[in-house]
Amino acid sequence: MAIKRRSVLIGLAAGLPAARASGGTVLRWGTVLPTTHPSVIMMDNVAKQVAQDTGGAVTIETFPSGQLGSSRDVIEATSSGALQMVDEGAAQFGQFVPALSILEAPYIWNDPAHIRRALNSSLLDPMNAELISKRGMRVIGSTYYGTRHVTSGTRPVRTVADMQGFKLRIPEVDTYRAMAEAWGARPTPLNIGELYLALSQGAVDGEENPLPTIQSSKFYEVQKNLVLTAHIMTPRLIVVNEDAWKGLTPQQQAAIRTAVARFGAEQDAEIIRQESGLVETFRKAGMTIQDVDRDSFKKPVLASLPAKFEGKWGAGLWEKVASA
Repeated sequence: MAIKRRSVLIGLAAGLPAARASGGTVLRWGTVLPTTHPSVIMMDNVAKQVAQDTGGAVTIETFPSGQLGSSRDVIEATSSGALQMVDEGAAQFGQFVPALSILEAPYIWNDPAHIRRALNSSLLDPMNAELISKRGMRVIGSTYYGTRHVTSGTRPVRTVADMQGFKLRIPEVDTYRAMAEAWGARPTPLNIGELYLALSQGAVDGEENPLPTIQSSKFYEVQKNLVLTAHIMTPRLIVVNEDAWKGLTPQQQAAIRTAVARFGAEQDAEIIRQESGLVETFRKAGMTIQDVDRDSFKKPVLASLPAKFEGKWGAGLWEKVASA
């Protein structure tokens, strides 16, 4: 029933007109994140600001909580033009432009400032050009989604050895799979909209996400252990359908870019603020907080993953990103 509902909603989005009768342009923005997540609050703020700055000529309609399907669904819909905007983890776009997945690789970033500095440089330009030419989508901004940690249900994780055979929910991304396998875990791709139920029923042993996502998706209610692995820092890309983008005036494009930059920076600050206090929040909620030897998790991943994906990313790109 859920799959049928998503298909219907995607179909409805595809069938909606691209502009209102009054002549104003409508951009539909889909995301899998819940309404309480800082990214969704950012989306709504961008929509309000763009409507104000364009005098109502451009309206952005937001569709959070996976209303229009999974991560893959909303990306494909944006590529086809059924939707006009999407925000997703950088690695999700690696299915179209392989080099983009390096932006969400384990242990490549030092801190959120490193991500912001790199993605505000020319580093992204050739990847963006390829995304435009191959799939008709353009990156117009990025946000810091957070630093990812592992959670588990009844199974304690104190060392990387405890990950042997651990059924770990991951996004449907090959670098995540390789990371889990390097730990000895059993990677299990699953749509985030289905994850709460899977965790509550024990269908997977645990998951990995940034602390604000664990909070907004309420995974702490069905997980006993928070394992502070800090294995990935995720940049989230804000992407627009290229034909829709070309249909805007330069002034309208500038209004969108300005609003995305402003409220994206505010979202980043809110994510960082939440990360600073959520460990204690989860402790008070009854979770066991497990500090681990992070190097023991890092070493097996870096021993295999960069070399494994060098052919996909291109020689020297790991070093270029890491030193940006």
